[in-house]
Amino acid sequence: FGPTVDVILSKLFPAGFAWQLASSITKADPSSASFALTTGLGEATGVLGGHILYSIIQGAMTKTSVDMDSTIQTAALLATGTICSGCSWQPVVNALQSMDLPFYAVFAGTWIACTFAFNFGLRVARNLYSASMVAVEEPTFDNGKSDFHLSLTIGAATAFFVATDSAYKPAENFLLNVVGISDTDSVIKACLLAGLSTALGFGVAQTLFNILFPVGKCW
Repeated sequence: FGPTVDVILSKLFPAGFAWQLASSITKADPSSASFALTTGLGEATGVLGGHILYSIIQGAMTKTSVDMDSTIQTAALLATGTICSGCSWQPVVNALQSMDLPFYAVFAGTWIACTFAFNFGLRVARNLYSASMVAVEEPTFDNGKSDFHLSLTIGAATAFFVATDSAYKPAENFLLNVVGISDTDSVIKACLLAGLSTALGFGVAQTLFNILFPVGKCW
């Protein structure tokens, strides 16, 4: 469970926090491509910066050297996957909510869509980066399975992020009182709740994987 906590602190919480921060900064309409791109890039920046900063802090605390080349290359791989899922999130949620689907359907649909979006980004990144980045393994059948396992847990994070929308079918939102963001919340509170939602979603899904899969068999 140690790596799970590391991933939550270094990438999942920063991802949700940065997405929400980008959404509060941009003046673009939430239904526009500009909004989707801005928030997706914001989220990817959170993952990129969070991974690098956490690695530096962890190295300083444990008094171990940090391979910055490897750290940056791994961060680039994960950030590329995040761009795809982060940019997809708002359009996917908008489309599902426009059909007046139950909260649970929007939750599940977002999980599925963003799982495949993140996985697509990872596989593209492996093809693009593996030739020049030694820390990024070229696409193989084995890392294809591990990439998809990781993508499923990232999809869970995006699904829990749906619960931050306190205006959509609040009576059905089982996480409303935990991560729901209201119009009266400050920017920093909204960002903290957003980060909590993605951290919680990943944590729940990854904990199930940790129980179901032998050690070393899940990404």
